[in-house]
Amino acid sequence: VVCSFRGSVSHGLTLELGETVHILEKCEGKSFSGSIGIFPAGYVHLKKAVVTNRGQYETVVPLEDPIITEVTSTLQEWSVLWKQLYVKHKVDLFYKLRHVMSELIDLRRQLLSGHLTQDQVREVKRHITVRLDWGNEHLGLDLVPRKEFEMVDADQISVSDLYKMDGGRQRHGDSCRMPVPHHLFVNLKSFTYNTIGEDTDIFFSLYDLREGRMLLNDSKKGPPQVQYRRPYGCAVLAMSDVLQTISELKEEKDFVLKVYTCNNENEWYQIHENIIRKSSTKYTAPSTNYGLIISLQLLRGDMEQVRRENPIIFNRGVAITRKLGFPDVIMPGDIRNDLYLTLERGDFERGGKSVQKNIEVTMYVLYADGEILKECISLGSGEHNISEYRSFVLYHNNSPRWSEVIKLPIPIERFRGSHLRFEFRHCSTKDKGEKKLFGFAFTPLMREDGTTLSDESHELYIYKCDENTTFSNHALYLGLPCCKDDFNGCPNIPSSLIFQRSTKETLWIATQLSSTKLTQNVDLLALLKWKAHPDRVMDILGRLRHVCGEEIVKFLQDILDTLFSILDDNTDKYGPLVFQSLVFIINLLRDSKFYHFRPVMDTYIQKHFAGALAYKELIRCLKWYMDRSAEVVRQDHIQEAMRALEYLFKFIIQSRILYSRATCGMEEDQFRASIQELFQSIRFVVNLSFSGLSPYFQAALLNSFPAIFDELLQMFTVQEVAEFVRGTLGSMPSTVHIGQSMDVVKLQSIARTVDSRLFSFPESRRILLPVVLHHIHLHLRQQKELLICSGILSSIFSIIKSSSLIYWLTRTCPLSDWQGEYVSCLLSLLRQMSDIHFQHLLDNFQSKEELKEFLLKIFCVFRNLMKLSIFPRDWNVMRLLTSNIIVSTTQYLSPALHKSFTDADFDFKVWNSYFSLAVLFINQPSLQLETLTPAKRKKVFDKYGDMRVMMAYELFSMWQNLGENKIHFIPGMIGPFLGVTLVPQNEVRNIMIPIFHDMMDWEQRKNGNFKQVEAELIDKLDSLVSEGKGDENYRELFSLTQLFGPYPSLLEKIEQETWRETGVSFVTSVTRLMERLLDYRDCMKGDETENKKIGCTVNLLNFYKSEINKEEMYIRYIHKLCDMHLQAENYTEAAFTLLLYWELLHWEERPLREFLHYPAQSEWHRKEGLCRKVIHYFNKGKCWEYGIPLCRELAFQYESLYDYQSLSWIRKMEAAYYDNIMEQQRLEPEFFRVGFYGRKFPFFLRVRHDYERLEAFQQRMLGEFPQAIAMQHPNQPDEGILQGDAQYLQIYAVTPVSENSDVLQMDRVPDRIKSFYRVNNVRRFRYDRPFHKGPKDKDNEFKSLWIERTTLILTHPLPGISRWFEVDKRELVEVSPLENAIYVVENKNQELRTLISQYQHKQLHGNINLLSMCLNGVIDAAVNGGIARYQEAFFDKEYISSHPEDTEKITQLKDLMQEQVHVLGVGLAVHEKLVHPEMRPLHKKLIDHPLNVLGSVRHSSSSLSSHTSSETGNLLILTDSMMEHPEDLYRMQVSYMRS
Repeated sequence: VVCSFRGSVSHGLTLELGETVHILEKCEGKSFSGSIGIFPAGYVHLKKAVVTNRGQYETVVPLEDPIITEVTSTLQEWSVLWKQLYVKHKVDLFYKLRHVMSELIDLRRQLLSGHLTQDQVREVKRHITVRLDWGNEHLGLDLVPRKEFEMVDADQISVSDLYKMDGGRQRHGDSCRMPVPHHLFVNLKSFTYNTIGEDTDIFFSLYDLREGRMLLNDSKKGPPQVQYRRPYGCAVLAMSDVLQTISELKEEKDFVLKVYTCNNENEWYQIHENIIRKSSTKYTAPSTNYGLIISLQLLRGDMEQVRRENPIIFNRGVAITRKLGFPDVIMPGDIRNDLYLTLERGDFERGGKSVQKNIEVTMYVLYADGEILKECISLGSGEHNISEYRSFVLYHNNSPRWSEVIKLPIPIERFRGSHLRFEFRHCSTKDKGEKKLFGFAFTPLMREDGTTLSDESHELYIYKCDENTTFSNHALYLGLPCCKDDFNGCPNIPSSLIFQRSTKETLWIATQLSSTKLTQNVDLLALLKWKAHPDRVMDILGRLRHVCGEEIVKFLQDILDTLFSILDDNTDKYGPLVFQSLVFIINLLRDSKFYHFRPVMDTYIQKHFAGALAYKELIRCLKWYMDRSAEVVRQDHIQEAMRALEYLFKFIIQSRILYSRATCGMEEDQFRASIQELFQSIRFVVNLSFSGLSPYFQAALLNSFPAIFDELLQMFTVQEVAEFVRGTLGSMPSTVHIGQSMDVVKLQSIARTVDSRLFSFPESRRILLPVVLHHIHLHLRQQKELLICSGILSSIFSIIKSSSLIYWLTRTCPLSDWQGEYVSCLLSLLRQMSDIHFQHLLDNFQSKEELKEFLLKIFCVFRNLMKLSIFPRDWNVMRLLTSNIIVSTTQYLSPALHKSFTDADFDFKVWNSYFSLAVLFINQPSLQLETLTPAKRKKVFDKYGDMRVMMAYELFSMWQNLGENKIHFIPGMIGPFLGVTLVPQNEVRNIMIPIFHDMMDWEQRKNGNFKQVEAELIDKLDSLVSEGKGDENYRELFSLTQLFGPYPSLLEKIEQETWRETGVSFVTSVTRLMERLLDYRDCMKGDETENKKIGCTVNLLNFYKSEINKEEMYIRYIHKLCDMHLQAENYTEAAFTLLLYWELLHWEERPLREFLHYPAQSEWHRKEGLCRKVIHYFNKGKCWEYGIPLCRELAFQYESLYDYQSLSWIRKMEAAYYDNIMEQQRLEPEFFRVGFYGRKFPFFLRVRHDYERLEAFQQRMLGEFPQAIAMQHPNQPDEGILQGDAQYLQIYAVTPVSENSDVLQMDRVPDRIKSFYRVNNVRRFRYDRPFHKGPKDKDNEFKSLWIERTTLILTHPLPGISRWFEVDKRELVEVSPLENAIYVVENKNQELRTLISQYQHKQLHGNINLLSMCLNGVIDAAVNGGIARYQEAFFDKEYISSHPEDTEKITQLKDLMQEQVHVLGVGLAVHEKLVHPEMRPLHKKLIDHPLNVLGSVRHSSSSLSSHTSSETGNLLILTDSMMEHPEDLYRMQVSYMRS
């Protein structure tokens, strides 16, 4: 609904903006929504939808994202409640809800845009559902069960699952998700500092301080001279301050960072920390706001996802910076070998100098042969790697502290044997910037044992040298100790070495290794290189447990490869130790710290594991441990093996698959036999009974057991695996008193079995269900572990589709226990039971007493479900589903009640319980559809129908079966049954009518009167209506006029009785009572003028389009509308209308019967005939552009059938249409906006395709509405007109605004083509109203003449199936005088070009009146100054200097004037060619002026461009009179003279 409709006509349907209506029929311009009412067709916008479950309870589902539909309906529901909050003075919630509604509208708009990625859509949906659930909760509305952010259909999910969704209150999607990687995108926008003139380096670093604050440290800058780098300043941004901001944005956010300088260079190494701590005495703040401007953006997802979603960022050459250290998960194939080195500090001697040194450190990476490794040093990502690193220089400092981090991306194959050399130079400030070498230090990258430098600080020795020293022979210093540890390892060092150590000088560096191939752990390295020491394998395997977990998971693939290679080397000798090591690694991954490395293990097993023989030893070792589980010793080892069961089976199965693949399935029987024996051992462990000993390994086995099912299914059939599992579960002790902890473990194992994939196979459930239910049965009997049992049952009901559990559960489920899980289990069971199941259940009762007890009990349960607070108030979905199950179950049980407890065996208690249940059911608040919003009411009705009606029919049927026993319920049931009639549902009321007749009849037979019935009825009516029940239709309950239904009215039935006089008197008195009790509303009065015939028919065909089995009616009204258009010669609209039927047909050979004027023919031929007819109508309407695509469609069909004759014909027609477009003249239509005021009329736009003046159109409209008053201005009406009783018509012409801008902007496209696209397929129309703003210039009114431009946007483009459409939106802008002048001149140029294009190909001496008039108007009839006034107003030096922002517009106006001169020249040339001899004097008059005019304009233009002359050119101004009103002035601007 795009416009609210008050339904103030006969049978009118009230519509609210935004509502959804299902249109079933259209008639005479109005639409019928079902049997509810009618409304004008223009008030709705049609949306595509799918109709499901066609029939009485059909459902219309829009073809859009369900969450968009939900947002729309929810906002409509909230809008009503939101206003009530203000009325109830709940101001705080009022404003909060307004904010949330605004956010929802924005989020909905984002979803509708269709421009979001999948992850963005998911995130938007998450935000939407959070807000929807928040609003529903605070407004007291229903909880919406969701899965993946979308509403769950209760029919597509088990009751147990639905209960879990509601019970868990999981309102916001997934309760836990895997951590999502985040990336920070940093973009340097600018750097400005007024004291730096040299080249500057800027370094960015991301710090994670111990306080947990994320900091962006930015930056170190230098140097002041070319020779060396100098520190300059630092800027800091606290990420904690901006993280919230950038996490909510989807684009970059700019930040300005001030650059602080260090007061003392000795403090440079910690300047960023001083800034953070705000130690202002140690740094200087900038005097201005100069500094860095950077932008930040937070990107989510792995790198592949980030690249995919942000291609523009990566197209800009962005540098990717990896974390110092490893990410949370290292996948196989992720190769990395980075050594991060921090140049920390140094201590140096003064060396006899009076001042301290300016020390620069140069570092090289050298290979074993002394070669300097090229490009192995990285100062930062985004820059090319270098071969030589130079530190920055601190002035006069012998103890410099640099704290500068660099990365050494050294290839793995070059790492061993490589070393780092640090050279120290003094940088003189006097000797021409000379650098003097005075010392060096070095360190190898690997120790002798093969481990790399440890992640710690290293103190390096410094050796003396001078500037003449060369390092060509690196062996001369590599034999020297590089550090203290190295010195202790080399006690005997010759004293006659070239290089002498400076004992008082030291260099400190720190290293951090990020490598997937190098390790710093000796034990791990020994394992990976076990072949070098085969005699130590036993010891190496034993020491694996002492290796830290971080190192193991980092080299997980290499370790596993090593273990299985050791196993292959000597299975008998190393098998047990390899098994223990494997168990240790598997259990390491159970640790929460390393749990996310399990995918690495899975990937290894699937893609990298190659141990084809390993399964034999693994099975043997696993069986060995299980067989010794009864022993007291080695309990810890057994428990660890049981915990690792899942991955042990993964290795076993994958190994067997590899072996089978390599040997074509050899030893299959042996493998199966070994698995059988292994399961015998598993059953042995499970069946063990312990006295006084905690069976931890038994619990570990049961916990791990369900995880092996999927692995077994790779090698065994579903039935075989199910037999394995049944044997194991069946081996568990059947007693419940084995210990509470083991009871829980046992049931948890069963629960995981039920949740496993194995249980989803029907063939496995047939095997497993008996043993599963056996254990549940044992616990339910003794009321033990009921919570876990209920969860297992819920899972079973979530999966199972046929109820093989009836025998087990019906007797054991504790119906008196009101735990929600058991209620959901009971409802699941009843929902899945069919007629056969119920019959089987009822046949199992041995006596009527048992059946009576069962019926009383289940009726009591149902009543309590409806009365008690089993479900929270907002679980309406669960309540409705429960009601549906209750009514279905009651329908199954009522025959047993009738069969067993009627006549001689009548039992009042059972029958009374049944009637009480039925009455309570019908009166449930959750089933009163009238109290719901229209959208929610439709949703419930489409899903379940009206369950009150279903139960009412059931109640009536059972009442009829009572026979003479009806007297037992008089007058006791009068009140409850009367309460049912007060339900505002007419069908329920009419079903109950005969029951009251029966009550009156049976009391008349027994007592000779029905005083009891009369008294009880009147008493209950007064009581019930006083409580606010009943509605305006209630007085017809007992009247002669029947509402609807299969039963006669009560009065009609009484008329046939012998006691009709008293009966009629009784009904009359009751009716009078109801009339006094109820306040009826007046019927809707049709005080609104009906729409025109065509508009009504449009509504009707839209209505029939959505109606079930109404396609035939839809097509009939298509043709009726088409005929109306043809009668009015609206050929284009007729074509669009007939196109609706054409779109329904397909190019198929399906036979169609004779229909309307169509003969019996194939669907293909009917579609072909329609296509030809539509093309013909488009031709008659001169809309050839719409006919051409249809020509192509027909041509494609003809070509595919090789019907070349028809193909030739249609191609020629298509060619003829192109010729028509270029040659035939088409008058542009005029458009009018019509406003209806005073009677709450909607707004309409009307279009005329013939040439009709505004005055003629206005007179015709006034003829259609003779009582209407024509408004003489286009302004918005005041409140008096809007609220007045009179009718007001406002009509004015509007200008179309084309949306085909591409065509219109193409220079080579002829004006004949452009003119069509200007006025067709148009939704936007414009109207201009002139007015003066500011003081009015008497000499030149153009200076202050502004334009108020109103743009109207239609619901549908014109032309279409109607000649008018409703205005959907209006926009208002103001146009300045200069912009108005540009618009006027540009339009006149366009008009001239169009006319010239139309006439230039015409024959000589034809009718060229329009061209003559236009040329004469431009040249000879300049009104009020014309162009001269424009030049005087806008080309004046004073205006140009005071409006510098208009320079481009002034130039544009000048260009347009020059263009008009050129167009005039072309027009006069065409006019001279075509002019009739009798009109030569007019042509001579036109030709006499332009020569002077052209020269004047050119002279004026050149003067304007140079601004050297105040002359504006000599313009000839012809004016008949001065205009007093701006409207007159504007109206006359269309005709003026150029000079």
